Amino acid sequence: MTRGVLDAVRRIVRTLHESSRASEKAVGLSGAQLFVLQTLADLPGASLNALAERTHTHQRAVSTVVSRLVERGLVLRAPAAADARRLELRLSAEGRRLVARAPDAAQTRLIHAIARLPGVRRRTLARSLAALTTEMDLAGRAPVMFFDEASRGARRRGDHG
Repeated sequence: MTRGVLDAVRRIVRTLHESSRASEKAVGLSGAQLFVLQTLADLPGASLNALAERTHTHQRAVSTVVSRLVERGLVLRAPAAADARRLELRLSAEGRRLVARAPDAAQTRLIHAIARLPGVRRRTLARSLAALTTEMDLAGRAPVMFFDEASRGARRRGDHG
């Protein structure tokens, strides 16, 4: 039974890793950056909170990725027309061109697969994975986006955020 669990985790991690490598090779973005960019392409004008909700990620993790995409000129931040206190995120022209030629992010496939599970199985999976992270003494660590290069560097320096 343990091997079956580990094999499933290995398959998921391998797919996510291969997807990230493919995006780095094809368009020069990490898997996390590509996932956020593709999600934003489907959600133009989204707030950071809406983007975090759509990617099923903590706002802080998405903010880090978005900041790097803004620095690269792929995402634009602008005040919302209806409420200047709210910032909207949009792809730049270069961001749209990049999304058009990029491979699909594996995170999207993972989210869709989880969503297709019956509710009881999703809840059981969530409880089981939470219990596993608790047993591994990982429950207190901030979750980051899959294969987000900057977050890995921060973890090496001792910052778990």
